[in-house]
Amino acid sequence: MEISTPNAPAAVGPYSQARRHGNLLFVSGQLPLDPVTGTMASDAEGQMRQVLANIEAIVTAAGAKMSDVLKTTVLVTDLSKFKQLNEIYAAAFSMPCPARATYQVAALPMGAQVEIDAIAVIPGEADHACKGSCAAAAL
Repeated sequence: MEISTPNAPAAVGPYSQARRHGNLLFVSGQLPLDPVTGTMASDAEGQMRQVLANIEAIVTAAGAKMSDVLKTTVLVTDLSKFKQLNEIYAAAFSMPCPARATYQVAALPMGAQVEIDAIAVIPGEADHACKGSCAAAAL
């Protein structure tokens, strides 16, 4: 099922803001675009705040919270800013924080300095769908 919200920027290509499968939510890489103005901050710190706000808007639209995010992939164009960006990232999540991979890349779409994708779990009955049967199902 596609998840879409006007509180995050519309996709800039042939992809969904997010897709839900069962109780998992797969959030596409979010650029630091302000959903109202379509602009982005000029500094990496402002871009990180906007990317996280966009992810939160999508996660919320799916019925979850930032604490339900299990995994993120962070793409940055300059790892020398890692410390400052990491502090902003840490403030967006509560313990236990999501698993994460961070990569420096040569470039990002639209000249962005930061992009993040995420995987979250949507709380509810599907969380326990394989009560007692997960081990048997894995055989």
